[in-house]
Amino acid sequence: MIPVTKPFLPSKSDFDNLVSEIWERNWLTNNGPLVQRLEKEIIEKLGLDYMLFLANGTVALQIAIKALNLQGEIITTPFSYVATTSSIVWENCTPVYVDIDIDTWNINPNLIESAITDKTTAILATHVFGNPCNVSQIELIAKKHNLNVIYDAAHAFGVKVHNKSALTFGDIATTSFHATKLFHTIEGGGVVTNQRTLNEKMKLLRNFGHTSPITMNGVGINGKNSEFHAAMGICNLKHFDDIILKRKSIYFQYDEAIIGLPVQKQRLHENIIYNYSYYPLLFESNATMVKVINAMNEKDIFPRRYFFPSLCSLNYVDSEVMDVSTSIASRILCMPLYHSLTDSDISKVTTVLKETLA
Repeated sequence: MIPVTKPFLPSKSDFDNLVSEIWERNWLTNNGPLVQRLEKEIIEKLGLDYMLFLANGTVALQIAIKALNLQGEIITTPFSYVATTSSIVWENCTPVYVDIDIDTWNINPNLIESAITDKTTAILATHVFGNPCNVSQIELIAKKHNLNVIYDAAHAFGVKVHNKSALTFGDIATTSFHATKLFHTIEGGGVVTNQRTLNEKMKLLRNFGHTSPITMNGVGINGKNSEFHAAMGICNLKHFDDIILKRKSIYFQYDEAIIGLPVQKQRLHENIIYNYSYYPLLFESNATMVKVINAMNEKDIFPRRYFFPSLCSLNYVDSEVMDVSTSIASRILCMPLYHSLTDSDISKVTTVLKETLA
């Protein structure tokens, strides 16, 4: 079977060595030494100012919204994973969708200003498949209208734009370290900011508001993560550069294979260092995409419809149809891409693709 993804796993001995330390200390959670070490190593690796390790990427979004005291309307994208929207609704704010760019598949910055009202407090945009948004244009709009900016950077770990980590843009960037991501901690996520006061506030929010074991300052939740998850992250971070190189090789093998096929690729932001987190293809129609899925499934290949459906169709939001997002969501498919994918696997996937589209 060839799934859409498989998690990278480090050597068991490396992981066991760190787990042995956990046994010796008997310190399992509550901001333990491995959590602190992982935060420090990620900050150094990516060139960040502040980063907090959290339970998952959804909690990261919720904490970001809470830390900025957002209320009212938040302009966002309909083409993302459901957590981008559900976090806004969960925090009692209203998502206001702006359609996406037909080529980059990110929120279309040219449409943002027309969606701003006196109730708008922020923009929450997704770096779709790790492809950075037009961060410069969004920053100008946000400053002009005094809005906060959050980037859902769940796919953008390791991506650089203008020679800076994609996680350094906006007031807060959130990320996911779920097992499906190219860098993972089994379950996990993070919040990134360059503002010390915001970082200190988010520290309180992730741990019930505790300022000491017996004192609290404001409301908080349990957004912490454990020493065991941090151990996996520390092990995996050592292999991150090799993971990127392998994924890049697979990515370009796919590029060679699709030459001349009736498919469209995502247009990547200029001046970036990419992480090759996904290999999405856009087909001419929903019927063609479904035909490809069925043909691959018959050969035990399981690509994923990602992102589907367009979030403007969710039953708990009040939104008009976003035409571009709805169209792309109905025709897109992510090909298998993971560290242990073999040349033989790639050949099998691309052969089925070519035969189906012939």
